[in-house]
Amino acid sequence: GGLIEDTDPDPDCHALFCASTAGKKHCDAGRVRVLRINETESLGPYAGRYFASKLWYGEQWYMQIDSHMTFAQDWDATSLEMMNAAPSEKPVLSHYPPPETVNFAKAAEMPAARLCGPVFADSDLEAQIIRLEGLSNYDQHKQKVPKFAPFTAAGYFVAHSEFLKEVPFDPFLPWIFMGEEIIMSARLWTHGYDIFSPTVSVVGHMYVRRHKPKFWETVHRVFAYGIHTPLQLMVLDRVKFLMKYPEAARDMISTKSILAHVEEYAMGDVRTVDQYLEFAGLDMIKKRTYQDSKHWCKTGHVPPGFEQYKDLYTY
Repeated sequence: GGLIEDTDPDPDCHALFCASTAGKKHCDAGRVRVLRINETESLGPYAGRYFASKLWYGEQWYMQIDSHMTFAQDWDATSLEMMNAAPSEKPVLSHYPPPETVNFAKAAEMPAARLCGPVFADSDLEAQIIRLEGLSNYDQHKQKVPKFAPFTAAGYFVAHSEFLKEVPFDPFLPWIFMGEEIIMSARLWTHGYDIFSPTVSVVGHMYVRRHKPKFWETVHRVFAYGIHTPLQLMVLDRVKFLMKYPEAARDMISTKSILAHVEEYAMGDVRTVDQYLEFAGLDMIKKRTYQDSKHWCKTGHVPPGFEQYKDLYTY
């Protein structure tokens, strides 16, 4: 036998904020928008990003975060300062936030951790999709200018809202957990966006929430136990097709409908996918990464082709 325990839902953060002294005036003025979806209708985190993007109402800047976040004082102004300091006309600022226990004041005095290393997943549940391996403290000196990075992280990225028109979220990626970060990284970069690491962390994230329900458990409850993995593997073929995995070429995919409208959510034409794979250090045929200790991201140097910006940084 086994023990089934009831788990209370998370607090309604929107209701709590709008009832608070700090939040009520913003909610009353219409500056806080919410889309409520029943559990049985939820489609996973990336679909949530898509629906959240539809709440955009013409604001100049766009910031994506995960749930269960903490914020530094003046997180918005600090984010914009870093965006304006980045040497690019189309910057994207992103990394994995530190844990929610971070002391923001103390962390601001030290070099910020950066996101570099990718791996090909070795779990059968993830079909060798590219995963990002967290943050590392690569720099010895605190930087004034955000350094170039090869990846955007789902837990924190900031960009000019114009990207929503150029690189809209793909509504045909339900039920996936891994895969959203590599596809957004490649799509943004091939559309001409340059990705940068923050010089200071402005948000923290609660990474571990034991005894709380997970979205794949919802999939099991709605459909049937064990169905999430085959669903995810089928949907990941769409990501792998765009990322040029040879086993996900169009004639190799059995469920052709998974490529519906894929051209509308494809790579850009400013740079090629092959250029991005070289930039990030990825070999899709051998399923290998080429980010050794001398890779530009880990050394903190500018990537090949961006040497004109090398004097902006301290090494």
